[in-house]
Amino acid sequence: MKPIDTFVIIPTYNEADNLDDLIAQVLDLPVPIGVIVVDDNSPDGTGQKADEWAARHPERVHVVHRPGKMGLGTAYLAGFRLALDALGARRIMTMDADFSHNPRYIPAMVALSERKHVIIGSRYVPGGGSHNCTWKRIWLSKIANFVARFLLSLKAKDATAGFRLYRREVLESIPLDQIFSSGYSFLVEMLFMCQRHGWQIGEVPIIFEDRRKGKTKISRNEVFKAMYTVFRLFARRLHRGEPRRPTIPIS
Repeated sequence: MKPIDTFVIIPTYNEADNLDDLIAQVLDLPVPIGVIVVDDNSPDGTGQKADEWAARHPERVHVVHRPGKMGLGTAYLAGFRLALDALGARRIMTMDADFSHNPRYIPAMVALSERKHVIIGSRYVPGGGSHNCTWKRIWLSKIANFVARFLLSLKAKDATAGFRLYRREVLESIPLDQIFSSGYSFLVEMLFMCQRHGWQIGEVPIIFEDRRKGKTKISRNEVFKAMYTVFRLFARRLHRGEPRRPTIPIS
């Protein structure tokens, strides 16, 4: 097998019902992928399951244990640090643990990363969509996506997606410790920063599926935080001007 230079970060809290199947499918993909599980002290034993996978596959599965729920964004940051500093990753991906992001799309995202710097698994490009989601969740997603794209002038069709791939140079260019958002709004702020730095962004169509097992982690509080983040970044955009940098060529 080729050396592992692509790692997918999977934040978890009470995902014991999904974790075994998800990691098995990721490791079985036709491209060499490693896994970083960032567990927030799940009371259902998710962290212990992750440790068992790491013991069986020490080169491909790594685990970060945190003392409790600290937010999605900070979980991604913990995974970024491990991937960049300790594992020497060239590509770092993020995805949910509940199969709303199906691992089958990962090879296409890795392939597109040869031509783009940031890849989004997108619901809103031709071929993409949602499956088994309630109409409330679909409309909430569409409205949030429209507001973020309109106010922040984001070019990606799916600006709120959490299924992403970042090339190493992208994350190294962004002052990650200065990102304010900690929850789901972290995703919008990251995309805002990527576009402002001039990185090329591509999208791969995916079918987003409602979680198979367990309970959703999206709360009303997370929705309010996301709205606050969008308006905060909009005010920053107006105040500082922040002209978009020329697009950085792929190297």
